[in-house]
Amino acid sequence: MGTSDSFLRAGERPLLQAMSHLAFCNPFLPERVKWEKEVLGKRFQDKGDVWSAHNQTREDIENLAAIQRTAEDLAVALRTRLECGGKGKKEELDWYESLISYMIYYRYQERFYHVIAAAPDDCRVDFFSDFCDDIAYFFGVLPGTRHPSTQANIRLFSCLFQIRRAFHHIFHNIIGPSMAAARLRAAVWQSIFTHDMRRYRRALCERLADVSVLVTGPSGTGKELVARAIGQSRYMPFDPAKKMFTGWKDRFHTLNLTALSTNLIESELFGHRKGAFTGALDDHTGWLEGCGLYGTVFLDEIGEISPTLQVKLLRVLEDRRFYRLGETSPRVFAGKLIAATNRNLEEEIGTGRFRADLYYRLCSDILTTPSLQERVADCPEELDILTRFLARRVAGEEEAEALAGQVLDWVTQNIDTDYAWPGNIRELEQCVRNVMIRGSYRPFRRPVRNRDFAARFEAGELTADEVLAHYCKRVFDKVGTYDGAGKAIGLDRRTVKSRIESLEN
Repeated sequence: MGTSDSFLRAGERPLLQAMSHLAFCNPFLPERVKWEKEVLGKRFQDKGDVWSAHNQTREDIENLAAIQRTAEDLAVALRTRLECGGKGKKEELDWYESLISYMIYYRYQERFYHVIAAAPDDCRVDFFSDFCDDIAYFFGVLPGTRHPSTQANIRLFSCLFQIRRAFHHIFHNIIGPSMAAARLRAAVWQSIFTHDMRRYRRALCERLADVSVLVTGPSGTGKELVARAIGQSRYMPFDPAKKMFTGWKDRFHTLNLTALSTNLIESELFGHRKGAFTGALDDHTGWLEGCGLYGTVFLDEIGEISPTLQVKLLRVLEDRRFYRLGETSPRVFAGKLIAATNRNLEEEIGTGRFRADLYYRLCSDILTTPSLQERVADCPEELDILTRFLARRVAGEEEAEALAGQVLDWVTQNIDTDYAWPGNIRELEQCVRNVMIRGSYRPFRRPVRNRDFAARFEAGELTADEVLAHYCKRVFDKVGTYDGAGKAIGLDRRTVKSRIESLEN
């Protein structure tokens, strides 16, 4: 009974190794399918490499159920051999630990989901002791110091709960069967757990708050959904005494930097002291302070902020300290920062409109959301699935299917198959709303500009809107901010921004 052969029987070594890889792989990459095939062999039912909420099939569910049964059977058999004196090589015992982690996760994933669904109204967790009993049963037979401590149990419990939350937020919010959508889901998973889940569990789970995330991509492609999936999937340690995960009340805050003036952005972000400026009637806690240790601040359209605000934000990212407006005592930002932009920040740096040092603080982790055109080109079915998803959001579950059918019929009859959807998913949502209200939609038509602005100006071919748009762009290029351009022209910043964007579309 003292040899490695007494621990593993014929054919079990590749199976145990495959289970170990499956326990730590990115579930949204094709590697998951590879290891599932290794585990199940001829029992595997192949439905492709893309795993999405809107194309999950009976075969997917049956594969998962079969793998779990296989994991349970193998775990019980190996535990029995270890209890009877069987000895495995170090790598085999490491694989055994991975197998147990996978099996335990699937034993508790439904109970984890009930906690997610009940939050924040009822966040109590009553099954941690059951979890510890299972861990003790399967890990207690391992030799040496492998029996986990209470702290190790808490960390594993917290990590498995984080995995369940992350899968939920990614799987149900970043939808679509295209490879472009699948790659985005996989990239979000990596942003949360890194590419090395083992290292993450060993050392990084409580450190990634220091890593800022930059989400890039065209307008309307779901950058905020990506940010929410990351922010709402952060590691939260379990408190056995309170029977709760720490951090449920810490929030995800979104601040659209194009919607407010620089002064209001600073007030919302940093907070202010009573009397700091006209209208500051009380002390105000900013979002950097109020988000909490396990919260997240999402700054949308980071490419639009003023040079002054860029300097202040850089200071936050460098030393985690900031000042309320009107105060001289520093405060600490303990949460995570995610930023997004549809601009090319490297080009903005070249023109002097964006600080290079701020960019290099933001670019620790960069994700790019694909355009709707890219997703549909890869998988035409994506348009149908997204339309049905948006119809449920716009009209509710009962009317969703009928509305989606109406929208898709109208699109098929009235819009060319190569239409670029320049407004991306946001435009598709407005198409759904237009068809719901008026029975039709007017797609965006890019204006044809055969000659440059000066020639068309001299020829008297420009509309008043086009003249204003070009002038806004010229002043913006000179001043560098929407606020500054608006003051120079006598318009509000939103008008300036919308005029400039009309030239870029």
